[in-house]
Amino acid sequence: MMNHYSIQWIEAWCQENGWTELFVERRNNFWAFPPGGVMPEPIPVHVLRLIKAENGLTVEERLWSMSAVVTTVVAVAAAFVLKCPMPLVLAFAVNAVTVAQLELEDA
Repeated sequence: MMNHYSIQWIEAWCQENGWTELFVERRNNFWAFPPGGVMPEPIPVHVLRLIKAENGLTVEERLWSMSAVVTTVVAVAAAFVLKCPMPLVLAFAVNAVTVAQLELEDA
């Protein structure tokens, strides 16, 4: 599982909107006290999606994406040199896992 939101992005949003005491219950599930609230609430999903749209990919997502690209390039070269399709099959498997990891879970 990968983090789709940087904690710094969420903290910045909380400071701008008056939410306090941010904490992460589990991966990609953020809670904080809303303005004037006495009980913590989850950060709304639409807010998380807006933050994601504004900031793009996290460092972890970029790393996974670049590793998929590198794996594909190496597999193409290896398939050409070895005259065998198996490196392409391996690259396909790596890319399938990467794409699955990049999907956002609905909270």
